[in-house]
Amino acid sequence: MSHAVLDELARVNRPDQFGLLERASELFTASPAVTHLLVRGSLASGTADRLSDVDFVVGVDDRSFPEFISVLDALMSADLGGILPGWRDTIVGDMGGLGYVYLVGWAGHLQQMDLYVVPASKVDRVHEHTEAQPIFVRDADATYEPDTRVAPFVARTLAEPRSCAELLIETLVVGYLIRKRITRGQEFIAYSEAYLFNTAAKNLVKTALAPTSRYYGWYQLREEVGSTPIGKECLRDLAALISAPAIPTTTTLADALERVLAIATRAAPEAVDSLRTAIDAYRYYLELT
Repeated sequence: MSHAVLDELARVNRPDQFGLLERASELFTASPAVTHLLVRGSLASGTADRLSDVDFVVGVDDRSFPEFISVLDALMSADLGGILPGWRDTIVGDMGGLGYVYLVGWAGHLQQMDLYVVPASKVDRVHEHTEAQPIFVRDADATYEPDTRVAPFVARTLAEPRSCAELLIETLVVGYLIRKRITRGQEFIAYSEAYLFNTAAKNLVKTALAPTSRYYGWYQLREEVGSTPIGKECLRDLAALISAPAIPTTTTLADALERVLAIATRAAPEAVDSLRTAIDAYRYYLELT
């Protein structure tokens, strides 16, 4: 572990994020599968504020990559206070691995942790795509050979259809991102993320009520979904979501989150049941109760 880098990050950043950064660093580097740990984003550049996320790149031995991904949710929940399973990030650029966003209860606040897990053989590619500070390298002289199973595993994971529970997680995570944008006064980014939020809500409805749909996006939505009482109610909520002001406020965001939870309870109750404790924690941290 590079204590000099961590000390510098501690000097320029707020204690809450640094405490989480330090604990996560200890946790990840304790695994023999982890070969590299890099910090990127505002924490690495020294421009973080109290709402900044903790943004890691985790290099994992190619031979252990699928197994590491399979235990990541459990690791984050048990050891770092993750309140939700990770959202498989659809925004992060392709650097040969898989990106996840976690919401973590830390020091009485909700913190965002972005993890990009990359095979060790592709860590150099990360430096081509993003600025990152290495804080851990297990063996500076090691050469990591690609494992032929990793690329197909990543491709299959990225191609997997999202379940109703995963889409509900996406709306909750994006809702948290929007809350940060509103607090910072970043109206343009809030606008773009509101579109992601509404699209995830639409995808939740389609996955629950029209799972065999052959149509792209919003096409034929009323015809496919609106033939049942549940579908009609979901469409009314979707119409309310997309009719809200384009730039969200804390009030319209709270309303949107409640509408999504109503949609999910109506169309995919099993997804809500599976995330009941997580949703309660989310409401508590965002003061939606």
